[in-house]
Order: sequence, then structure tokens, then C-alpha cells
Amino acid sequence: MATDASRHRIVLVAFDDAQMLDVTGPMDAFAEANTACERNGRAPAYAITFAGPRVGLVPMASGLELHARVSFFDESLEPDTLVVCGGRGARMAADDAAAVAAIGRLANKAARVVSICTGAFVLAATGQLDGRRVTTHWKYCDVIARRFAGIEVDADAIFIHDGKFYTSAGVTAGIDVALALIEQDLGRPIALAVARELVVFLRRPGGQSQFSAHMAAEASAADPDRFAELTRWMAEHLDGDLSIERLASRVSMSPRNFARRFAEALGTPPGKFVQALRIDAARRLLTDGDVPLTTVARRCGFNSLETMRLAFQRHLKVAPQDFRARFRSRGVVELATRG
Repeated sequence: MATDASRHRIVLVAFDDAQMLDVTGPMDAFAEANTACERNGRAPAYAITFAGPRVGLVPMASGLELHARVSFFDESLEPDTLVVCGGRGARMAADDAAAVAAIGRLANKAARVVSICTGAFVLAATGQLDGRRVTTHWKYCDVIARRFAGIEVDADAIFIHDGKFYTSAGVTAGIDVALALIEQDLGRPIALAVARELVVFLRRPGGQSQFSAHMAAEASAADPDRFAELTRWMAEHLDGDLSIERLASRVSMSPRNFARRFAEALGTPPGKFVQALRIDAARRLLTDGDVPLTTVARRCGFNSLETMRLAFQRHLKVAPQDFRARFRSRGVVELATRG
């Protein structure tokens, strides 16, 4: 069996008042990957270390505490993958010169550097994200963009890979990026086994977006419950007739009144909402399977492959086949070598 010294070394860093799931979500994913390796007759792949601002208990924002056996100021730490977890403490640590210097040293040593949620603030403070495209929790995207002018912020992405840096969105997105790294390191079967064990998507529906069409509409809706039953039905019948006339009939309204009331309640016209639902569904099929493009278009309610292509170009600035190539599995890749 592989020893800790021969495994890929993952160091998860957290500050006081950390978001607990930023730490435990990725940690459980990597630990489950070790278990999945053993079930498949392979040696555990990862040696996982939790590092805090000091040895001892690190308080989480929830009031619980995690025990750190090592401090991230310890210069003997040699991470292959560094994971900087978010929370209020991480945002505050971006103003702590000693903490920023310590994280910068660890990032320089690591072959791969990951931020979870607002952990991106600390990495940005090191200057190592300058000139790179990054993401963080949607609530703080404007804040980090104003504070660190040298970075390009994408508020929509679940996670972004730029060079050796991976930045992820809020909280549960830490599991998404951990699964992506596991798939990169150990292959899709192990990553799928981990996802099944954690009862999550290997890639969540909608591909790379932080929000599905439902979530995006509800976030800005004046009355999200008014058409809740209808929008659920729409999502289940994307390959059917979702014209304004048909939808209005289902809720016993005139087409004109329905279109006006729907837009008032959800903040978007029914036609645009239907288009967003169909794009979401197509992204999931393109990401998670080998369904032919023409079949994807048909199942999602596009009149033709060309109609789907135009919708993708208009809304995502990418063709469906290019989206599939970018976000689907790329097969087995060896563990990152130590530099």
C-alpha cells in the first residue's frame, strides 16, 4: 500500500470563521476517492492535511470547531495541491500580510492551487491571480473585482481552471471542483463512484453555470411561487409545445394576460424562460453523456440542430460541440508530478 510520502499531498487551509462545508466538502470527496481506490484494488491516492492558522482548534462560522494538526505557517509543508477554503476569516485574512505571505509560499510550492468560495480573496492578495480569470461566491464577485483590479471575474461559473489555479464558487462548489480534480487524477469511474457515494452530480445540470434557469429566475422573481407548478411542468416537457398559447391554456389565462403576468412574477418573458430551460437541459446532456447532437436538440425541444447551435452561440458564446469538448470527461490523467 502507498505510504503518505508517496501519495499526492493535499493541504486544505482554513482560517478562523471558515465556512465549514468549504473544508469538509472537498475533504470528504478526496477521502472517499481513497476509499474508492481501495475498493478497486488500487492504493489510496491522496495524503490529506488540514492546516489552520495555528495547531489546535479552528472555529468555523457555524460554531463548530475543527482540529488542525499543523499550522499553514509551517514552512515544512509541501503540498502538491493547495486548497484555500473560504468564509469570513478568509476575506479578513486578505488584509493580514503574514497570512498572505504564508499562503503565497505554499502556492509557489504546489503544482495545483484551488480556492473554495471566498478563499479566492487570499489568493488574489498574493498577486498570483493577476491576469487570470477567476470566480468566487456570486455575492462577492463585485467586491473582489473592485478590490483586485488585476483579475478577471466570472460571476456565473461553478469553477474556473486557469493555469495551475482553480477557483470555485460558493460552498458546495468546492465539491464540484474536488470531483473534477479526482476525475483528472484518477479517471471517470473513480470520480463517479465518489459522486454516487456523496449523492451529488459528477457535473451538476447546467454544466458550468452557478445558476440553473429556475434558480436565476427565482433569484430575481417578484412572485416565484405564482407559476411554480407550471415551470416544473415546463421543465418536464421540453420536447413538447411550450408556446405562449399552450402555456396560457394550462393556467386558464389568455395568452396576452399570461405573458404579462408571467414576466411580472418571474422577471423574464415566458419565451426567454423556455429557451433558458432548454439550454440548461442541453448542457447537461452534452456534459454527462454521448447522446448525438441531433438527439440532444430533439429531446430539449429545439426545432433543429441549427436552432440549438444558434441558441448556444447567442447565450453561451460557444457551439454545442465545443461546449461538449470543453466540459465533458477527458479520460484518465496521471497525478500531477511534484515540481
